[in-house]
Amino acid sequence: MGETAQIVVLIKEPGTAKTRLAAALSGAERVRLAEECAVRALEAAQEVAVTLAVCGGPGAAHLARRCGAEALVEEHPAGQNRAAERGLAEVLARGGSGCLLLSSDLPLVDAGSLRRLLERAEAVEGPVAVVAPALGREGTNALYLRPIDGFDLQFGEASLPRFAAEARRRGRELVVHWEPALALDVDEPDDLATLDRWRATTGEPA
Repeated sequence: MGETAQIVVLIKEPGTAKTRLAAALSGAERVRLAEECAVRALEAAQEVAVTLAVCGGPGAAHLARRCGAEALVEEHPAGQNRAAERGLAEVLARGGSGCLLLSSDLPLVDAGSLRRLLERAEAVEGPVAVVAPALGREGTNALYLRPIDGFDLQFGEASLPRFAAEARRRGRELVVHWEPALALDVDEPDDLATLDRWRATTGEPA
């Protein structure tokens, strides 16, 4: 990439993740899914750019380090926005000019999908925010910012329109980058069915 972009992967503590799947998966199955998604996100990110993991606990940090990524551990996790703010501040302090915030809940993410998003960002002159929408819930699964500071984070339910409003307020160009590999986050039982259909189509093992 032509820009000095870095990637921050946001990883919840696996034992506390995927609680909304409790009706469909056992506790051990939820931990396994959270860990598999996190490993996939970390491996994809590290193939593309310098990667930092912001981790919600020691288990997440151990997982990140096992994948070869640097880990920052939140002593008192306070949600995705606070975790993302910490990651952005660290990248800014290290001289990064752009940063991609990436959820670790994405079972289809790969290096190609991250490269395509960064290429969209690189094609824009001036301040930009690139958002990768979540499938069906107006959420945001990845956010690229250049410059890194001067932008209030809006992760959470129906975050996409709030990010659009924040970009307008800040005078940034907003790019909505639809990327199938970044669209599916497994939060609800219906998402598991979508994931199973994708795996059946591609032949990827469960």
